[in-house]
Amino acid sequence: MTPSVRLQEMIRVIRSARTQGEERGIIQRECADIRSQFRQGDNGERSHSLAKLLYVHMLGYPAHFGQMECVRLIASPRYSEKRIGYLGAMMLLDEKQDASLLITNSIKNDLSHSSQYVQSLALCTLACMGSAEMCRDLAPEIERLLRASHSYIKKKATLCAVHIIRKVPELAELFTPSARTLLSEKNHGVLHGAVVLITELCERNPDTLVQFRKVIQAVPELVQIMKGLVTSSYSPEHNVAGISDPFLQVRILRLLRILGHNNDTASDAMNDLLAQVATNTDSSKTAGSAVLYETVLTIMDINSESGLRVLAVNILGRFLLNNDRNIRYISMTSLQKIVQTDHNAVQRHRGTIVDCLKDQDTSVKRRALELSLALVSAVNIRSMMKELLIFLSVCPPELRSQTASGIFNAAERYSPSKRWHIDTILHVLTTAGGDVRDETVPNLIQLITTASELHCYTVHKLYRALIKDIAQQSLVQVACWCIGEYGDLLLKGECEEIEPVQVTEDDILDALETVLQSHMSSPATRGFALTATMKLSTRITDNVDRIRSIVSIYGSCIDLELQQRAVEYNALFKKYDHMRYRSAVLERMPVMDKNSPGHTNGDTSGEIKEPDTSKPKPVEAGLLSEPASQVCDLLDLLGGTDTPLQPSPAPTSTPTTTSSADLLNLLGGLEITPGEKFIPTVSVYEKNGLSLKIQCDKQTETEVTVTLIASNSTQNDITNFTLQAAVPKSVQLQMKAPSGNVIPAHGLGQVTQTVLLNNPNKASLPCFRFVQLSFLLN
Repeated sequence: MTPSVRLQEMIRVIRSARTQGEERGIIQRECADIRSQFRQGDNGERSHSLAKLLYVHMLGYPAHFGQMECVRLIASPRYSEKRIGYLGAMMLLDEKQDASLLITNSIKNDLSHSSQYVQSLALCTLACMGSAEMCRDLAPEIERLLRASHSYIKKKATLCAVHIIRKVPELAELFTPSARTLLSEKNHGVLHGAVVLITELCERNPDTLVQFRKVIQAVPELVQIMKGLVTSSYSPEHNVAGISDPFLQVRILRLLRILGHNNDTASDAMNDLLAQVATNTDSSKTAGSAVLYETVLTIMDINSESGLRVLAVNILGRFLLNNDRNIRYISMTSLQKIVQTDHNAVQRHRGTIVDCLKDQDTSVKRRALELSLALVSAVNIRSMMKELLIFLSVCPPELRSQTASGIFNAAERYSPSKRWHIDTILHVLTTAGGDVRDETVPNLIQLITTASELHCYTVHKLYRALIKDIAQQSLVQVACWCIGEYGDLLLKGECEEIEPVQVTEDDILDALETVLQSHMSSPATRGFALTATMKLSTRITDNVDRIRSIVSIYGSCIDLELQQRAVEYNALFKKYDHMRYRSAVLERMPVMDKNSPGHTNGDTSGEIKEPDTSKPKPVEAGLLSEPASQVCDLLDLLGGTDTPLQPSPAPTSTPTTTSSADLLNLLGGLEITPGEKFIPTVSVYEKNGLSLKIQCDKQTETEVTVTLIASNSTQNDITNFTLQAAVPKSVQLQMKAPSGNVIPAHGLGQVTQTVLLNNPNKASLPCFRFVQLSFLLN
């Protein structure tokens, strides 16, 4: 390549390079030639050399050594060199470069040049890379040029003023008077710049916004300009696809939206214009759609009339039928924003929105899904849920979680019945059980427990789903829980809501064993299945040994959680194998509120609904019994709450029958705080001849030693007396052996038992209240 090669020849040679290395070689040789040209001084080739360097810069190669040459060319009196110099400054310099300060004086001189083309070069450069210091120095010159006689200069000066306001907001007041006069210009370029300038002024300063609303009265003038554009005849200079200057129309609509926001006077002044634009603009072309879209946004953002808002929603509804996916997307995005305020108007286009769920574009599907979920109401819940469930079965994997969550929320808010609610959730779990959130399982369990009349229906339906597919973990977990709780209803085979199926004990245990042995089952799912198997030991009669065998296998499981469960369940078989105790521990769960601590293992934000204990259960003479549900609650093998349960006491009528409800939280009224005198012996229970006293033998900061004393004043001995206690996890409990298990009649003897309580964390707890005592008296 010779040193005298021109720009076009250099471009051709670079493009003909076959490899990246060959291209770099050409660039290096040319850059060396450019440097030599710069060093030679004024030889008439500097502008051509800088032009070639700018092309090298566009290719991504270093070109910083040409910055000073840009400064020299800007100061040149020749227009051709000045033009290349300003272009180089816009490409190679920015406000962070020190060299940019060197051209400030040249720009100021060129702004006063007699040639409008030289002035335009300076204006373009200042608007492109002017720093805050340059803007402060040159702002008066720009304000002067806003009043120039040439429209060409006014247009560029207006855009330069916008840049100055963005860089130095405090200079906005300097341009406010000139901005108002620019609205009377006939040139569309100047009008466009004026509207952009006024928009910037109103967005930056609330006081300026009020001034343009009330003092300057810009709204009527903008309305007249807009009406002229809408009703004007064909103009080849400004016509785009049959729309007269859509760019200026869009800018005016945006400014009207700002002026009319939360202002009734300005909104009323533009209502007729917006209606005219909305009805007369052709939406078949992209230019018309752009104008209509801005019109809709303006209508929705100002205090417009209700009929005008309905018209805007109908325009967005027409956009949904457009073949352009981009237009459909922005239409649904806009509808999503207004669906809460204009719900009924958006509902009219529900069918079109649902059809967009079938679109091939994922982004359009996502917007259609969000809008469809927002349109669900108590009136259309069944029809909309049918469409959403169909979409769930065919939607992309990345949308399944969002779809499932939306269906759950809608079903919870608008479900017409509990059976419909349960069926809907089961359908989702069957279709996309692996994509639902973690809270789905406890929420469904809570729903099932509250629908007592549907227990038989639910357990039959879940059993059928379990034997059909065990891949959906959430569904399997709910099915295992339901079988464990209501397995007896499944064995009866009596269900009016669904066609009953004859199920044997072996069938149920086979299904649970399949879950336990499946490689698809997660540790949590196996825990549900093992617990369900254990609970069935009190609901079936012929396969208890098989259950014992299944549970014992997992006593050595590698999963610690599963192993712990199995060991504890084995303990129930070995130490407490009599049916009465195991039935109490493994009986059905009580009905829980949605925020029950049963799902959070210690969170006391919810309350457990205790079963009715107002009707005592008769027992054999000499025996004291307790409702099994309370025993299960208070003998929580896996943990408990720090707040003691306080069920209502149950009255008794005979000496041989009593309720342990009075025994719950025996010392709830005793709170020993530092500085108080301790009461050594307290009588805590006196009823039906049974007397219980607690004597505190020793108390320190971390330990309490108490003795429980039981006496019997009835005519018969109380036999098989057993005392059990449960405490929070933060407290360690050690119960010594009792003095006996028979309480003699007529007060002739006592049964005592020592209890050691250790509070190593020094939790701020009352002496006795932190002990949740429950009694199993046999």
